[in-house]
Amino acid sequence: MPGDEDGTIPTSRQSKIELGVDLLAHLETEALDLAEAIDRLECVTTNPTLTREILDTADKRGIIDREDGRLRTRRGGTFVRFESQVTVREGEFECRRCGSGLSTGHFIEFESGELGPFGSSCIRKVLGREE
Repeated sequence: MPGDEDGTIPTSRQSKIELGVDLLAHLETEALDLAEAIDRLECVTTNPTLTREILDTADKRGIIDREDGRLRTRRGGTFVRFESQVTVREGEFECRRCGSGLSTGHFIEFESGELGPFGSSCIRKVLGREE
């Protein structure tokens, strides 16, 4: 269920859960603080209940382990490949992470849908390639 051309993500609760789980499945680090994970998930939802559902679903599916305020990934090698999983489009967008106006939007293509747009530095932060 890809997002709309304007960069909106699917609005159904289940679609957001799947997108959030996909994002966690593609973390490019072995572990991170819960606060860092929540910061990344905020590009999917800012609803605390839905964020908890995303984390619970990822845990139940064996994607993450939660312990002492940290997340550890259980599956390695699922990094987002920029060449095939990131689409770049020209247009007028607003970054889902920082809210900046963009003329070039970067969209992550997951099995569950599309997440974006992001600016060139925010997409790296969301994926964990830049702190």
